[in-house]
Amino acid sequence: MTIQFDEIYERRNTNSFKWDKFKERFRAKYRVEDDSDILPMWVADMDFAVPQIVIDAIKERLNHPIFGYSYISDECKEAIQQWYKRRHNWHINKDALIFHSGVVPAIATIIETFTEPGDKICISTPVYAPFFSIPKALNRQIIECDLVESKEHIYEYDFEQLEEAFKKGVKAYILCSPHNPAGVVWSKDTLKKLIQLCIKYDVLLISDEIHSDIVFEGHKHIPTMTVEGAEQAKIVACIAPTKTFNLAGLHAAIIVAENKQLRNALIQNKMAHGLDDWNVLAASGVQAVYEKGDEWLDRMIQYVSKNIDYLEQELNKLDGIRIIRPHATYLVWIDYRGTGLSENEMMDRLINKGKIALEPGTKYSEAGRGFLRINLACPFETVKDGVERFKKALL
Repeated sequence: MTIQFDEIYERRNTNSFKWDKFKERFRAKYRVEDDSDILPMWVADMDFAVPQIVIDAIKERLNHPIFGYSYISDECKEAIQQWYKRRHNWHINKDALIFHSGVVPAIATIIETFTEPGDKICISTPVYAPFFSIPKALNRQIIECDLVESKEHIYEYDFEQLEEAFKKGVKAYILCSPHNPAGVVWSKDTLKKLIQLCIKYDVLLISDEIHSDIVFEGHKHIPTMTVEGAEQAKIVACIAPTKTFNLAGLHAAIIVAENKQLRNALIQNKMAHGLDDWNVLAASGVQAVYEKGDEWLDRMIQYVSKNIDYLEQELNKLDGIRIIRPHATYLVWIDYRGTGLSENEMMDRLINKGKIALEPGTKYSEAGRGFLRINLACPFETVKDGVERFKKALL
């Protein structure tokens, strides 16, 4: 299999959210006068070509000229099951798979199904922005419970604080595993404590595991449903190949609901909204990567790990900057609190002086203030360019 991660593809003017849409988001807020030379390293999609097996599978399906109503084949379901068994030692029942257009809309479906307007949803911050924007849009109350920094500057849970939050009548908790934006792989002990707390207070545990395939050497993702005691809890998990293989544009995600009562309620909600399963091209592409995508993924993880090495080596030299090395994901959390710069000052320098677009930490809640998120799923030459732009911004 020919795999090339160094090749740079021109993504401007391709309706790319990452490359074409960022201008609208950054221009007004940060008084951008000239956005023609800004390097976008913000939103979480890759600048790598998808595996050739995806293109081949979709081309093969295109050879048949009819695109009528379709369903997810048993072969596709089997590919999904075998992938999670092979990569994560997670034995998923075929009946537990509920197909959805994306993890974010899946989370919305879960919240709508099992909670009511006004109910409390708990999240541990800083965390992926839709964890609070989706519940708020559904008129649920958000209870934020900040993660705490360890001596190694890695986030940990304060379970006493989380229990106090649960005592307020929380109906659901959204877990980010691995964590976005800081790339933490949660330990079995952490997950076990979280599950026990959810059981104690009858809290639905929504486990977003979209980044679970992208884990670096020395770490191992543990699916929440495989943890001891999980079968006694109310848990639904959200998984997808979209981060793993850069397939976000195919709109394919899965809710895993082993609990039959929870599963039936979710299926009923999908039917009530007229939501369908994946389209024929998405199903073909997903089946292909789950059957044959191991080598591509392993090589991609090695490549991104080297990108992180370089970023860490170069930016840790800068006064007031510290790289939080992730256990997982292709995203890196940058601590700039030591510079003394405010978020607006830092973003102004990055955008207007360095000509680089990163995610500001407060996008992930107030707990993210003083941090930035950068996406390193790109060719090494792009990473080098981004590092030089970052340096220039702080001169």
